[in-house]
Amino acid sequence: MHDPLYLRLRKRLAVKPHSVITLGDICQLFWDGKREEAISRIPIYRVKPEDGNLIIIDIMQVIERLRFAYPEAELEVQGASQIIVEVMNPRKKANPVLVSLVWVLLFIGAGLAIMNFHTDVSMTEVHRRIFYLITGEKNQHPLWLQIPYSIGIGLGMILFFNHIFQKKINEEPSPLEVELFMYQQNLDQYYIEHENKENQRTKT
Repeated sequence: MHDPLYLRLRKRLAVKPHSVITLGDICQLFWDGKREEAISRIPIYRVKPEDGNLIIIDIMQVIERLRFAYPEAELEVQGASQIIVEVMNPRKKANPVLVSLVWVLLFIGAGLAIMNFHTDVSMTEVHRRIFYLITGEKNQHPLWLQIPYSIGIGLGMILFFNHIFQKKINEEPSPLEVELFMYQQNLDQYYIEHENKENQRTKT
């Protein structure tokens, strides 16, 4: 066999409990069609209950398994050296009462934060000043400025987070989604580094 087998580990995989993880699940493969289909079914790892929610599979485990099955194969490994496998355990149903309490708490907290900000910057006085500059009259409650301004805050939040309930306005990710993506990347990196440190301790 002169054609090399190209391997690239995926970054992340989600599986069900007690699943058998195959080479095709965790790797992108490139070989000729017949052998590529055959090696994609090679079992690499079986999920056990004691594994918890996260499993780290190293490329060396993959190489060891391939060397056993195809000792004459020439391997070309590219990309990451480890993959994080997340075990998707059944989730408990959310308690409607608890969800409602959290929603009310967040709603009140967000409203208080906006009101405190407006108090700090004297937004009411600014509206009165703008009203006087436009009309030349003094008004303690310029509602035709304050009401559109309040509606604009809500519309601005919708545009900023790019969501109306579960529906996205466009395909562009929202700042919250970007922050969650960065957080997930940092979390994955921590798991990998922590796993490497644990492996070094067990070797010593």
